[in-house]
Amino acid sequence: MLTIIAAALAAVAAPQGAVAQDAGAATADSSDDQDTTAPDAAATADQGADQPTVRLPGDPDSENPARPRRAPRTLQDLIPDTAVADPEAWAQQGAPQDASADADAIAGESLAADSPLNDAPQIAIPWPDELDLPQLAPLEPDDTIQFADLDEDMQAPTLEDGDVRSVAGNLKLAFPKDEAAFPKRGEFTDRFRSMSTIAELNKNGNNLAQLAARAKSDEELLATLLRVYGYYDAQIIRTVEDNSGDSPDADGKAQVRFDIIPGQHYRFGAIDMGDLATAPDAETLRQAFEIQTGDPMSSDKIVEEQADLDTALGETGYPFAAIRAPSLLIDHDRVEGDLTMPVSPNGKFVFGEVVSKMPDFLSSRHLEEIARFERGDVYQRSLSTDLRRAIVATGLVSSVTITPRAVTPPAGDTPGTVAMDVEMTPAKLRTIAGAIGYGKAEGFRVEASWEHRNLFPPEGMLRVRGIAGTREQLLGVTFRKNNFKGRDKVLTVDAFASTIDTDAYDANTLSLVGSLEKTSTLLFQKPFSWSIGLELVATKERLRLPELGLVIPLDTYFIAAIPGLVEFDTSDDLLNPTKGFRIAGQLSPEVSSRNGVQSFYVRSQIDAAIYKSVGSRVILAGRGRVGSIPGAPLDEIAPSRRFYAGGGGSVRGYGYDAIGPRDQFGANTGGRSLVEASVEARIKTGFFGGALQVVPFIDAGSVSQSVTPTFEDIRIGAGIGVRYLTGFGPLRFDIATPLNPEPSDGPVAVYVSLGQAF
Repeated sequence: MLTIIAAALAAVAAPQGAVAQDAGAATADSSDDQDTTAPDAAATADQGADQPTVRLPGDPDSENPARPRRAPRTLQDLIPDTAVADPEAWAQQGAPQDASADADAIAGESLAADSPLNDAPQIAIPWPDELDLPQLAPLEPDDTIQFADLDEDMQAPTLEDGDVRSVAGNLKLAFPKDEAAFPKRGEFTDRFRSMSTIAELNKNGNNLAQLAARAKSDEELLATLLRVYGYYDAQIIRTVEDNSGDSPDADGKAQVRFDIIPGQHYRFGAIDMGDLATAPDAETLRQAFEIQTGDPMSSDKIVEEQADLDTALGETGYPFAAIRAPSLLIDHDRVEGDLTMPVSPNGKFVFGEVVSKMPDFLSSRHLEEIARFERGDVYQRSLSTDLRRAIVATGLVSSVTITPRAVTPPAGDTPGTVAMDVEMTPAKLRTIAGAIGYGKAEGFRVEASWEHRNLFPPEGMLRVRGIAGTREQLLGVTFRKNNFKGRDKVLTVDAFASTIDTDAYDANTLSLVGSLEKTSTLLFQKPFSWSIGLELVATKERLRLPELGLVIPLDTYFIAAIPGLVEFDTSDDLLNPTKGFRIAGQLSPEVSSRNGVQSFYVRSQIDAAIYKSVGSRVILAGRGRVGSIPGAPLDEIAPSRRFYAGGGGSVRGYGYDAIGPRDQFGANTGGRSLVEASVEARIKTGFFGGALQVVPFIDAGSVSQSVTPTFEDIRIGAGIGVRYLTGFGPLRFDIATPLNPEPSDGPVAVYVSLGQAF
């Protein structure tokens, strides 16, 4: 097509002279006879009266407009049939010879300066009637596009006097005025709010079309929730308003309101529980499923009671019970739903043996010792779960699987027996640990340890530990047997040598300590704990005289003690409690020998702490401590066995053991009675995602040489600290100052440790 047009344009330019010549010839033949122009005029009309006359400069007719003219030929007239048949060949022929000659002749003519220019020819190329164009690929409809049906939405609510509840700023629900028509409207509203598309996405406000589209999604959600609550014939009327009028209530924000007409509350019809009636405890188990014919229908109730039935089966001896998914058949005529929930009890069983798949690691006998059930007890799923937790708590395994296995089947009313197969994956058993601490009075303290937690199976741990510090050095070996002769009982034997230099005394000690205890751990915090032990101590000790610089000779003491402890703990966390209380009592009868003189006395101490949340950001904590040592004079009690106060776990602001009565030389003698009290507020901040606490505190304490506290010399310290809550406990940083210091006390004390102060 482009080739044809180019050739035609060349032809338009070339025959212009011929046109003029033909017109001249026609004039000569006609001799100004007007009749001879009629055919030309007719031809002009036929070819289009709007077509402009084609003239070139120098055309004689341009100088004599009175002469008759021949109508010009159009572009279609100039394209021969051969050009249409074979456009490429015709285009290569070039312009005709006579056309070229005419063009040269025209070019040779002299043009008058004032010769008018002919009108430009109108090139009219007819558009082809048929053109083979490529077909466009059809587009799939986009179902995600929703258009606001404002005519449908803009209808008046039907519950004009209903109970209207706000879900969000631009979303409301309207219920019937009579609360009996829909009793759980408050719970329903809260539940809808948590799942509403409008409440979630329209917080910043959107246009009316967006709101209307989201309202349709929320309408479907409401219909689903109503069926969950047992209303299968409910009507929901959706209203969307732009609220941009001139009324006083108009705020310019689009609003959505759903008017809910719940209809009748469906009830449970027939209830099919499958094979539940074949269980020996069928009546008790059926009572655990608290849905009866005629009860108001609720899908939530079905889920809740299914879980209760599953628990009852697991706790009354049915380890292999199965409950298939429940189904409802809704009958709109009866306004009821028939419930089918097939239950297969699969026999009742009692516990048999516990079988360890790794007997050399944790033996079957040991696992039976730590289990809270005996052979022949009715199977309880919770006891199986408890055994799994106890095995994990040993720290010796990374994963545990306990599977009941039928050994003997049930026979009539006699239950069968299941063995508990225990499969374990061992964890890493060796640990190297360390800790670094600092206190202004105590100085630096570095502690390191190595342990193997199952060097003497089962659960026989050996630990080697050492302490290097400004005031304390220690080297010791500890043997520990977890779950010794029963669950959560720990046997410990500890031998160590230490040197301690405090503001009150110096001591070089060899100790052998054994204890049997049942105490809380990070995994199992117990409400009641106890311990009983035996201590054999050989120590050389003396009081310090810092002011005089005198050195007192060391006295040697041989001590035997039977320490005991009981503790009640109702707090909610071992390292970071927020509520509850703790109370503990310690009693240690002791025999001491010094220079051949034997003395008998009893060290006793009571500690109590209470925790109370005030709002969501503040926790108030308080503690008290009272101690007494009756039975022997102060001089017959080794300095390390006396009472002192001061330090990070006592009265902050003072050095470790720096508070106590002093003799005529200024030495801190320690005492036979003690009283302490502390109060602090743990205030949550918004820093680090709420993990940072600011803690103002005040502590007070007094030590007396008498058996009962005299409160003659009470020391008070105050300060502020921060706590950073980590996954394993709070990191503590406290800075405190003594409010009524002794001359030897510093102005500021700093404490860094893990865990709260108490």
